[in-house]
Amino acid sequence: MRIALLADLHANREATEACLGALAREGCGRHVFLGDLVGYGADPAWVLDTVRAHVADGAVAVLGNHDQAVAHAASPHMVAEARDAIAWTRRQLDADQLAFLGSLPLQVQEDDRLYVHANAWSPGEWGYVSSRATASRSLEATPQRLTFCGHEHRPALYYAQPGPAGHFQPIAGRPVPLPGARRWLAIPGSCGQPRDGDPAAACAVYDTDAATLTFLRVPYDHERAAAKIVAAGLPRIFATRLLSGA
Repeated sequence: MRIALLADLHANREATEACLGALAREGCGRHVFLGDLVGYGADPAWVLDTVRAHVADGAVAVLGNHDQAVAHAASPHMVAEARDAIAWTRRQLDADQLAFLGSLPLQVQEDDRLYVHANAWSPGEWGYVSSRATASRSLEATPQRLTFCGHEHRPALYYAQPGPAGHFQPIAGRPVPLPGARRWLAIPGSCGQPRDGDPAAACAVYDTDAATLTFLRVPYDHERAAAKIVAAGLPRIFATRLLSGA
């Protein structure tokens, strides 16, 4: 089975459509959405309805910090622009869409895999896996062999070893073997708001039969997505980031 992994869609319709198309061409038969479906972007209702349809067909979706903020209340630790986007997003959604967001689990275990937005050690406190040390902390907090998470917005692949976790910098389009002798943590990168200097949308494919993970970069009309953010009256910085991928 080929599993599609998408994180941090952030209400970006153009990026989500592009990634779903690319993942369909890769032959993915199951989808996993690793949180932050909303926030920043101009199409929260469309993205939510699209993810809901996939979940109804058996996909997995987990709660992200922006999802929680929209469904419940924004964290005081969020920057002002993010809180503005949260308030705007809430006004675009109906009761059923908000209820769907609020019902998402913090994490899902499936076979030897853990799906979570932020980390395994404290999923609801939203700490980042942004280093070998934090990757080790997350790997040590779960018995699952594979952890797939988002939140960091940059593709990364870590593996457990004595001391800080080992780290690979993934190359898009090149399958990476994930041998069973090791435990792994993978971040596919952000579909809807990449922050690694490449504006192309990010996603990944895990092949359970071949035990390989392939990171993908998918070009999309990021200029259109940015223009829609500006037209909606959302903070311009979220449009600027789409244009630069940073």
